[in-house]
Amino acid sequence: MNIQDSKGEFVKVVEFLKADITQLRTGRASTAMVDAITVEAYGSRQPLKAVGTIMVADPKTLTIEPWDKGLLAAVEKGIRDSGLGINPVNDGRLIRLNLPELTSERRVELIKVLHQKLEQARISVRKIREDVRTLIASEEKDKSISEDDKFRQQEDLEKLVKSYNEEIQKIGESKEKEITTV
Repeated sequence: MNIQDSKGEFVKVVEFLKADITQLRTGRASTAMVDAITVEAYGSRQPLKAVGTIMVADPKTLTIEPWDKGLLAAVEKGIRDSGLGINPVNDGRLIRLNLPELTSERRVELIKVLHQKLEQARISVRKIREDVRTLIASEEKDKSISEDDKFRQQEDLEKLVKSYNEEIQKIGESKEKEITTV
């Protein structure tokens, strides 16, 4: 793995972070909030989006319409068991999720979770950096690159790490602003 190869690894970390924090609830409804929910359907666990249509009805309401109406109870149970803290309303045709207003305590909790996820991303970036630095050092030791090349590559690597850490910081600031906006 060289610096060019490591860019792909850094991109994966950032993409995972973006996907991971979409599930953090902000003040408005988002289909990403229910992406991680699985339901018992046809004898196996399936993602919610594989058994029905998920739509944002309005900024505070999500609707889930199973393609097979026989799965309404299973979808309802899956949502209750998911830990979202939202009570599903089953009207016999679809399930409505009315999102309650976020309390200030809940916002503080969400921000703590966000900071944990951001720190995990930073740790992943540091781990990739250390792997690449080890590789650069071993290349120099094997005499396949000169000492000057080693220092230049390490400098390039540090610039790359700094840019990805700044991107993680921006993503975090943006999400925190979403969470705190009432």
